[in-house]
Amino acid sequence: MTEPQRLPTKTIGFLVNPVAGMGGAVGLKGTDGKSILNKAISLGAKSIARQRAETFLAALDPVKGSLKLIVGAGSMGQTEAEKCGFIFDVKGEGKNETSSEDTQNIAKTMVASGVDLVVFCGGDGTTRDILKAVDLKVPVLGVPTGVKMHSAIFAVTPQAAARVAMNYFWGGLPLREAEVMDVDEQAFREGRLSAELFGYLLSPYESHLIQGNKLESPMTENEVRNQAAIAIYIIEEMKLNIIYIIGPGTTTRTISDLLDQKKTLLGVDLFLEKKIIANDVNETQILQTIKGKTSKIIVTPIGGQGFIFGRGNQQISSKVIRQVGLDNIVVVATNSKLDRLKSLRVDTGDLELDKELSVRGVKVVTDYKVTQKITIE
Repeated sequence: MTEPQRLPTKTIGFLVNPVAGMGGAVGLKGTDGKSILNKAISLGAKSIARQRAETFLAALDPVKGSLKLIVGAGSMGQTEAEKCGFIFDVKGEGKNETSSEDTQNIAKTMVASGVDLVVFCGGDGTTRDILKAVDLKVPVLGVPTGVKMHSAIFAVTPQAAARVAMNYFWGGLPLREAEVMDVDEQAFREGRLSAELFGYLLSPYESHLIQGNKLESPMTENEVRNQAAIAIYIIEEMKLNIIYIIGPGTTTRTISDLLDQKKTLLGVDLFLEKKIIANDVNETQILQTIKGKTSKIIVTPIGGQGFIFGRGNQQISSKVIRQVGLDNIVVVATNSKLDRLKSLRVDTGDLELDKELSVRGVKVVTDYKVTQKITIE
């Protein structure tokens, strides 16, 4: 977007949860709670929030002169704003360890300061904190940074979030009430998806740039048959000397069910010779296991959102995808799931990889011996 002359000045309240998303690549399915965060760090988790925050801010560079930022202190937004050369005011106190109370207090201060839009970098847990502090007082936009992103408040990528913000400020983009969803992390780690609606936030809406809330596939008789047909075909095509990295979902679980293997419903498992060799693996375990070996990735899109990478399966990271190779990615999806999706999406955090996947598209198995090439938005 090229900045026209004399754009009206707008103010963004910019807030970063510095630990959001750290549990993804290490397979912890979230970082809610200090004990889980410490475990993530012990497993070698790295912060991804700063990189994603900087990507968002960099995409706002064309309109930098017409923006004022009010940011959280230290690692909660100030560090990223300084690096990207923005003019800003600081709210809160810089801390080595931040909390949900810090998020809520800073967000309340931003609202009181009269910001036009609150933009936060985090996941569903951060969204709930923003909901408590902001409610429907000020529009809110999420930059996807967490592990669990079931809420309908998030842009599909950090760059998309910048486009939404600009189009809202100067393009007349409408607002809607977006669902704030979250799951029970402990139940999630145990393979049970227990999602709850916590409320609504006002948010700018542009259909191809904002993700929907996650939807479960209805388990009709036709759906079950379709899943079984896909699984039978995948099993017939499995080679004994190839490691299969199989992502979460009911469609992928059907593959293991027919092989009489107990798959992790909401995790990533490794198969060799049609048997599970490792359950609920993280990025490091995957990379160590497939090093020097031929491997394939099998994933299914998230219902209602269409993401095949970057939501709920961050263990299959950009490093894993590049090591496996783009030709060795197989997507499985029933016909009814595809019919309900507007497009397939990726958000690996590796911009070049996302572009490569978008250009190439992916092979999608939709029934027994039925495949199609589908482009990625």
